[in-house]
Amino acid sequence: MAITIIPYEPIHSKAFHDLNVEWLKKYFYVEEKDKELLNDCENTILKKDGHIFFAKYEGKIVGCFSFLKISASTFELGKMAVSEKYQGLKIGQELLKFAIAFGKESNWDKIILYSSTKLPHALYLYEKYNFEKVPIEKDLPYERSDIKMELQLK
Repeated sequence: MAITIIPYEPIHSKAFHDLNVEWLKKYFYVEEKDKELLNDCENTILKKDGHIFFAKYEGKIVGCFSFLKISASTFELGKMAVSEKYQGLKIGQELLKFAIAFGKESNWDKIILYSSTKLPHALYLYEKYNFEKVPIEKDLPYERSDIKMELQLK
């Protein structure tokens, strides 16, 4: 199984949107902050020093994630999705391994993420790669977020 991780190109904006809307509609709903990030990812993520990457499998874009800049040395991992048709192939693990390696290569201090206890498979994956639960702040942009995790890279 050959999974390739590739950086964002404008041709991928629809895939980024569609992969995320697919899982959001399955488990939750598309919130205003989702719409803001997904409908204009170039301005809301990339032009704010963020990053977007995709998993390519058998010539198709099947997964993605983004990094939102929080500070010079802290980035938020978000918008991680794998198409339902391709789940079970460890594509999420490949994306997460790539994300961690990218953060280390970029000399970041830590990666944070927000998730939901309604997603036990995702939480298991994050814990497997040494993300730890930390106190969550109030007034988050997503109603679904009820857990915060971080990975110290240094």
